[in-house]
Amino acid sequence: MAQLNGHDALRTTFRARAPLRLGLAGGGTDLSPYCEDYGGAVLNCTIDKYAYAFISGRDDSNVVFRAVDLGIEETFPVGAVANSKLALHAGVYRHFVYEFCNGIPFPATITTNVDAPAGSGLGSSSALVVALVDVLRAYLKVPLGPYDVAHLAFVIERIDLGFAGGKQDQYAAAFGGVNFIEFLAGDRVIVNPLRMPDTILNEIETSIVVCFSGQSRESATIIDNQTAGMKSGTPRTIDALHQLKADAIEMKRALLQGKVDEMATILNRSWISKKATASAVTNAHLDSLYEIGRTSGALGGKVSGAGGGGYMMFIVPPEERYRLVTALNQAGAQASPVKLTDMGCETWHARREG
Repeated sequence: MAQLNGHDALRTTFRARAPLRLGLAGGGTDLSPYCEDYGGAVLNCTIDKYAYAFISGRDDSNVVFRAVDLGIEETFPVGAVANSKLALHAGVYRHFVYEFCNGIPFPATITTNVDAPAGSGLGSSSALVVALVDVLRAYLKVPLGPYDVAHLAFVIERIDLGFAGGKQDQYAAAFGGVNFIEFLAGDRVIVNPLRMPDTILNEIETSIVVCFSGQSRESATIIDNQTAGMKSGTPRTIDALHQLKADAIEMKRALLQGKVDEMATILNRSWISKKATASAVTNAHLDSLYEIGRTSGALGGKVSGAGGGGYMMFIVPPEERYRLVTALNQAGAQASPVKLTDMGCETWHARREG
């Protein structure tokens, strides 16, 4: 096991932060079995909200998991990590113990917090798993690149722990920036970073407003409904997913050309297709916020993530952004501009003196 030893382990804290993302187009086509049968394509971008993970050694024989934002702290004897309320912490820790430490557990304190509430639709849980994987990678000196980190985060969250969902969030968090991501048969994933001049990025960034609906949601039911439609070959579901994939390709072209009006048109079309994949994608509250957005200057909008709650995003002429934010806030939502980021998950360490 290649972790720090002795006083270094006790005096050094490793830190990681992984960015959250906005799904611009194609969300849902990264789910199985659609991506295996037809190939999926997603366009997303990372924003200045993060999932954080920290790890430091201990001088006793305990493993401590802390989620500061959730107000949860748990202590387990080394070798007896079970029935944790913090399933993501425990899942990542156990996987590293058995995969990279020859099954030998080690004492540590693992602390996390996230800049968005659970169920936000910004990929927060997957970003947290990426941050946990990357901070343990750094702490144990395991040679993993961004593709490895994203794939391992997917395996732990979706396979080891059995949480429903697709693959885009892990790769967005690991790579960062604006990416067109292809999901192919045989578990193949290709991340295509999109490089644009600052003038286009500035226009797009200034045209986006995000809005927390005030409702966190459990995405598993929606995803289960979508997956059931895929497995049964329900024409309504499959046709909607085909359209979502086509929208991702069109959105990439519009984005690279800086055609914000076209991006808004595609966003609206994707919202209609997204609602056709499962009945719980929208509700009266989300529909109301969408209408408020459209009547307050927004050219287009849709929910971020699986739907049912969480964040919505709108594209608006920059001149109308203040009016849109004000109207959404007056309706009881939490709206704000957003800043795009170009860095994926980052790790560093801090050393305490003495």
